[in-house]
Amino acid sequence: MTLITPGGTAAPKPNAAPAPESLIFDTTAADFERDVILRSVKVPVLVDFWATWCEPCKQLAPVLEKLVAEYRGAFMLAKVDVDKQQQLAAAVGIRSVPTLMLVTHGQLVDGFPGALPEAKLREFLGKHGIVPRAAPEDDADAPEESPEAAATRLRAEIAKSPDNDELKLDLALALTRLGETDEPLRLLDALPANLGTDDRARKARARLAFAALVATAPDLTALATRVASNPDDAQARHLLGVRLILAAQPQAGLDQLIELLSRDRSYADGLPRKALIDAFLILDDAELVSRYRRKMASLLF
Repeated sequence: MTLITPGGTAAPKPNAAPAPESLIFDTTAADFERDVILRSVKVPVLVDFWATWCEPCKQLAPVLEKLVAEYRGAFMLAKVDVDKQQQLAAAVGIRSVPTLMLVTHGQLVDGFPGALPEAKLREFLGKHGIVPRAAPEDDADAPEESPEAAATRLRAEIAKSPDNDELKLDLALALTRLGETDEPLRLLDALPANLGTDDRARKARARLAFAALVATAPDLTALATRVASNPDDAQARHLLGVRLILAAQPQAGLDQLIELLSRDRSYADGLPRKALIDAFLILDDAELVSRYRRKMASLLF
């Protein structure tokens, strides 16, 4: 572990093992909210605070990049050069390099100083439910499985492997897409801790929360009428956005939530931002989510 000191003799940037460029990126104080905080809502972001003069940093960098490639998008790696970003390093309390910090759901959840060996890094990631994703199969032309078919298939697989919690998590998600609430909630509550924080579990819980929110709310027509007659009716606009998303009209729903954020970002203790983040978690359309993340960021920052 090397203590951070002002300046220092410049050295080449740590060598990197090949990994997808989009999963590894440099960030700055100005872009940290956009690059790390917002991205971490969807995918965990491991932040590597390093320096060009730091020998342990040079040893750690290729190990981290190897893991990024192997984990296939299960987490992203943000790089912060502490000499260039002294204000950011001070703001998060960095006292030595290398220091790693893990950000998920917009919050700093864990971290440590020093260059851990690869096995310990894997253990650290696994503790937070971050495991390598399976290699994609060559099934791009296969029709998408319906929620009904997925639920039927998963029930049959669980009958054969009743201790497989991964299957139970997938079943909970399929059932939420069918509009069910009680059974998926029971399945989620029974999951072990490492799966309870999995992206799929968070997605299922976000959908269940949306469903509970509108369970006794007016229908789409009534909510649209309220918003049309009073554009400042924040409650109606919020419920309308959620109903549209659950009714498979994601863009229309996101438009309502973006408008809600635009009109009053502080409504109900920051509800517009939280509703958008939950919506991004639910939706499967990566291009649509990316577009509306940018819209949200432009309003917030």
